Amino acid sequence: MSTKKNDTGFLVQGSILAIASIVSRVVGLLYRLPLVRIIGKSGNDYYGTAFEIYSIMLIISAYSIPLAVSKLVAAKVSAGEFKNVNKILKGSLLFASVTGGTASLVVFFGADFFCGELLRTPFANIALRVLAPVIFMVAIVGVLRGFFQGMGTMMPSALSQIAEQIINAVVSVVAAYFLFDVGMKMGGVLGHKEQMAAAYGAAGGTWGTFAGAATALAFMVFVYAIFKRSFDKKIRRDKSTGDESYKTIMWTLFVTIVPVLLSTTLYNISAIINTGMFKQIANAQGYAPKDISEWWGVFTGQYRVIINVPVSIASAMAASSVPALTAAFRNKEHEMVKFQITSATRFVMIIAFPCMIGVAVLAGPIMQLLFGDSDPTSAYMLMVGCSSIVFYSLSTLSNGILQGIDKMKIPVIHAAVALVIQAVFLVLCMYGFKLNIFAVVLANTFYALIMCILNEYSIQKYSGTKLDLIGVFAKPFVASLIMGGFCLAAYYITLNVSKNNAIACVISIIISVPVYFFFLLFIKGIGSNELSRLPKGDKLVAIAKRFKLL
Repeated sequence: MSTKKNDTGFLVQGSILAIASIVSRVVGLLYRLPLVRIIGKSGNDYYGTAFEIYSIMLIISAYSIPLAVSKLVAAKVSAGEFKNVNKILKGSLLFASVTGGTASLVVFFGADFFCGELLRTPFANIALRVLAPVIFMVAIVGVLRGFFQGMGTMMPSALSQIAEQIINAVVSVVAAYFLFDVGMKMGGVLGHKEQMAAAYGAAGGTWGTFAGAATALAFMVFVYAIFKRSFDKKIRRDKSTGDESYKTIMWTLFVTIVPVLLSTTLYNISAIINTGMFKQIANAQGYAPKDISEWWGVFTGQYRVIINVPVSIASAMAASSVPALTAAFRNKEHEMVKFQITSATRFVMIIAFPCMIGVAVLAGPIMQLLFGDSDPTSAYMLMVGCSSIVFYSLSTLSNGILQGIDKMKIPVIHAAVALVIQAVFLVLCMYGFKLNIFAVVLANTFYALIMCILNEYSIQKYSGTKLDLIGVFAKPFVASLIMGGFCLAAYYITLNVSKNNAIACVISIIISVPVYFFFLLFIKGIGSNELSRLPKGDKLVAIAKRFKLL
């Protein structure tokens, strides 16, 4: 296979996952709009708290599996060892069943402790119990997604993500609507009417997650059943002599998963630490419990939902980077490694910078459009934390890159260092400056920044890749700033004419996209070679040349 084909395939597969992630995030964002209106800010607090615990247990038991499996499978596929690929698949399924099943039981029976004692949000326990079995299903789905990614195709993962999110959206809204009324009636009998309604509504939202995971599992099993015939032929044709024992496979799987697990756990545990610390300190400082609950509801149910849409692109690029980077790194194709790291980083920054500026200039209108929230505090949270889009995108990608070049322990060390620094920073902001919820926003951003700095230093050290600061970072940022000016002007002009926030938001965003890419091409922030490697790249190049931008 030619280098050109390898280059193109890497970006196309990454783009497939990126597009699927965008679609999934957009669907996820859309269903959260009616969900927020149904369960309210307190319900969002319960929903978000349950998801914080669920996410950590998912990370510990299952989240690292797709990345690790894809890495191991890719290495064996590149060597033509399909018998060992099959053993990796079976061993991974066993590993996922044990870890996912154990975590599900711990979450189900420990829900009262986690929600009540640990995070001071006892009404979140109902939603958390609904999420418990989802951990097991996601673990199995993760193995199958990692298997197909390692085989070189992202399509099953992409389609399953979209199907999962669509089912999740429909069931979440419907179940939340009906269960909110159930909680209201129960609360009228047992007391705590508003809390019970919000708690049952939040549990309805998590039923969507359950249904979505079940859909993804059924889809991946169906795809594997279709693929199995051709896979069995590859196993029969495998003449390699390096047939490994299951003991060796399981040990390799374990030592590959554990560093990824520790890295992702430490990388994401900051959220649950922030939850506990913020609520404990805010209570001690005398803030009203209702204010604390609503602040956290906005942070987890609105702020993070918006921030995570562009960050999902980095996650997709990281997932697609690992198999290709592993193969290139182990084959000592140094130029290929450098190309893939640079291309992935440039791709992510081209998306992250305009999203950051767009969120900053339209913070208030976006909150009002999506969530009907005109509270200035909500808008200020987006303004203050918009830079986390860039930092989390880059740190997420760089984690995957380091794992792809066999530096599995380094993200673990970096995450531990950043976690300690962030905790100190949060306490300082809460006690020293009385920043309440903004302390969490700033600490969250600061954590990602520290990860970026540490990871990029290690990538340069171990891969020899020195990023072009002007081309990769400065030019997309400058084009984004110009776009931001046009976006803001378009919003206020349209608002004055239409007197409608939704119309003004949509039109300003539609105008911003071509403006951004026009100026990005104008200042040579992206060239014909890079455009041509993207899906439909030849058409993009032709359009740019038609307007004499290339």
